[in-house]
Amino acid sequence: MIGIDLFSGAGGMSLGAERAGIDVKVAVESDPYAAETYRRNHRNTLVIEADVGTLVDLPIKCHSKDLIVFGGPPCQGFSTSNQRTRGPDNSQNWLFREFLRITARLNPHFVVFENVAGLLEQGRKVFFNGIVGGLKRQGYSITSGVLNAANFEVPQRRSRLFIVGTKSRRPIELPTHSARTVTSVRSAIHDLPVLRNGDHRDRLPYRTDATSQYQERMRRGQSECDGHLVTNNAPSIVARYKHIPAGGNWQSIPAFLMRNYADVDRCHTGVYRRLYWDAPSIVIGNFRKNMLVHPSQNRGLSVREAARLQSFPDSHTFFGSIGKQQQQVGNAVPPLLAQAVFQSLVAQV
Repeated sequence: MIGIDLFSGAGGMSLGAERAGIDVKVAVESDPYAAETYRRNHRNTLVIEADVGTLVDLPIKCHSKDLIVFGGPPCQGFSTSNQRTRGPDNSQNWLFREFLRITARLNPHFVVFENVAGLLEQGRKVFFNGIVGGLKRQGYSITSGVLNAANFEVPQRRSRLFIVGTKSRRPIELPTHSARTVTSVRSAIHDLPVLRNGDHRDRLPYRTDATSQYQERMRRGQSECDGHLVTNNAPSIVARYKHIPAGGNWQSIPAFLMRNYADVDRCHTGVYRRLYWDAPSIVIGNFRKNMLVHPSQNRGLSVREAARLQSFPDSHTFFGSIGKQQQQVGNAVPPLLAQAVFQSLVAQV
C-alpha cells in the first residue's frame, strides 16, 4: 500500500503508517522547520515543502486501489483550548477542503482524516459534516470515531477524531483497545536525564537503565539521545512551580505570585499542571505556553520528555529552535495511536 501524508508536520502519522507496512512515498508540509524534521527522519520519502492549497499534481505513480491519502489539517481552530478563533471565520478551519480536493484528484482507495475531538461539538459539526459529506460524495464508505491515545500504549490522555474512508462497500472498523494497562509518565520518561530550568545540553546519556518495556521500545538500543532542551523560564515562573503538587495546577500557586500574570481569570485547568508520575500525562499540546511541569523537578518539560509522552522513538530528531521543536512535538499525532489505526485498516483489506 502506497501512502501520501498531507499536512505531515514532524511525521508522527507517517511513522505510524510505516510501522503498519504502508510505504509513504510523498509528504506535504508548508512549515520549513517541520519539513526538515520530516526529511531527517523519513529519508526515503519525498517531502514537498509547500502549502497544500497550491498543489496541482503530486509525483505519484500507482494504481488507485493501492493508494491511501491521510493527514490532519492544522487543528488550532477546532481545539477546545482555543476560545478565540474556533468559529467559521478562522481560515485554518476550512483547510479540510484542500484535503477533499486532493482526494478527489487522486481517487485513492483509502483515506484517513485526523483531527481534534472538538470537531464534533455543537456549532462545529458543520466542519465534520463537510468532511464526511464530501468524502461520501466521492464514493467512500465512512467510519468515524474518537480514540483516546492512552488506550493504545501512549502515555498521554489525548482524544483524537479519526474519519476513515474506503471505496469498498464494507466500511473499515476503527480499533478499540490495544493496551491492557495504561502507560504512566514514570514508565515513559523516568530514565531520562535530570535537567535544569533553561537546560540546553542537546545530547546526553540516559540517567538509568531502562526500567520499563516502553522505555526499551523508545530507546531501540541507543545509549544516549538528543532533545534535552528546556525553556529558560524567568525566576518568577520557577517560583510558582515550587508550590504545585503532583496533579496540581495554577490554582495551587499563592495569589501573590500570580499578580503579574496577565490572564489569570482565563487560565484553564491545564495551565501550570504538574504531571503525576504514576498516571498518563494530560494532553501534550502547547506545553511551553501552558507551562506543563515535570513530575518532580521544578521546570518545564524537555523536548525529549514531551516526545516520549507523544510516543516518538528517541531516534526521531527534531529540527529548529527550541520553540520550533516544541511546536512540532505538541502538534503531532502520537505515532503509536496512528499505528493502531493503520494496522486495523491494513488487517481488514
